Amino acid sequence: MRRNAIARIRAGEPLFPRVLGYENTVSPQLENALLAGHDVIFLGERGKAKTRMIRGLTGLLDEWMPIVAGSEINDDPYAPTSRHARDLIDEMGDDTPITWVGRDDRYGEKLATPDTSIADLIGEVDPIKVAEGRYLADELVLHYGLVPRTNRGIFAINELPDLAERIQVGLLNVLEERDVQIRGHKVRLPLDVVLVASANPEDYTNRGRMITPLKDRFGSQIRTHYPLDVETEIAIVEQEWVHPEAGDLDIAVPSFMTEIIANLTFAARNSPHISQRSGVSVRLSIANQEVMVANAMRRALRSGGSNVVPRIVDLDALPAATAGKVEIETLDEGRDGEILSDLVRSAVLAVFKDRVPPETHRAVVDAFESDLVVDTGEDVTEAAYTVLLERVPALVAPVRALLMDEDGAESPAMIASAAELVLEGLHLAKRLNKDASGGRAQFRGR
Repeated sequence: MRRNAIARIRAGEPLFPRVLGYENTVSPQLENALLAGHDVIFLGERGKAKTRMIRGLTGLLDEWMPIVAGSEINDDPYAPTSRHARDLIDEMGDDTPITWVGRDDRYGEKLATPDTSIADLIGEVDPIKVAEGRYLADELVLHYGLVPRTNRGIFAINELPDLAERIQVGLLNVLEERDVQIRGHKVRLPLDVVLVASANPEDYTNRGRMITPLKDRFGSQIRTHYPLDVETEIAIVEQEWVHPEAGDLDIAVPSFMTEIIANLTFAARNSPHISQRSGVSVRLSIANQEVMVANAMRRALRSGGSNVVPRIVDLDALPAATAGKVEIETLDEGRDGEILSDLVRSAVLAVFKDRVPPETHRAVVDAFESDLVVDTGEDVTEAAYTVLLERVPALVAPVRALLMDEDGAESPAMIASAAELVLEGLHLAKRLNKDASGGRAQFRGR
């Protein structure tokens, strides 16, 4: 791993091309750990790409590795450790059969649960082998656990503090002396394994459930973080969200709508009503993007259209995707929906202020002073917004500002999306009144 890491660093290649936002923070720490040959523990709340980085480490293993044929612990043909491999080489010498193992088969992973046992991780005497006639003193009666079976590879434990303390003690030798000892057998298996773990910071403190000697044996402790800026959050969403198979539907998501999704997540991470101990995962942004597009698809299917472009009206679907991914802290029962709606509104207002030039606001507000009323809702067609721009020329400038860099900016669906954002933003900025009822809304002057 160190040799391959050196080659990547020297070539200027990222260790994890699909993990964004860690280039100047987490990645340098991990590179140091790999060069130092350390076992690593990643600390972070949910949704910080800990597991993705751990699994991505397999890319630093050689693509193929020779082992003694039939070995359960990937015995090196030139330095066998198990009884099976030693006996086979003593018997056959240079004619010992060899098997090649791919890098993905040299990765093991275990989600730490309270019922995890030493037998799962290290090994146990196999009663079936004893029943077959072998003596208990024979090393061949052993059934190796997950750690020995990933010898000459990488073993990962997710949520390490959830392991019972007595099981944590069983890992001490693996991390320090690099061997395992099973039951009363005088078997010592020197392992060549990199141990990588993940944990929530709350569980990793002195008040948590980690024993101090085990913490001491990890060479590097790396703190992960959520995206530090909205741009990185948007890049992750655009990389990760699943584009649905839509048949003849043409799906296009305006950049300002994805920006609203990202700003919603940032607002949740700074909200006193949302538990920050549990964290607000990037998965929230991805799920919200997907459900927003799904609602736009549903609108298009019901209206018989073929263009799917999310609008402000589609944001009403977000609470269903948001509620399960955040923990709301409030003393007032029944306020969950109100808190989530406030987060959506704050995200819309932030994007409106950032994307719609302030000098265009006044003309639109003035147009509404002459008793203008505009209806919006799921059943309002895209063509209606094109007509609206003809009736209210003041809307043209802010709509064009929003659509400046969008593909298909002149399409009615794109114009409808931009026009709704302008109207909603002016309402949230307290420049227009809005009467909402049953999925429909009316905007009028104040």
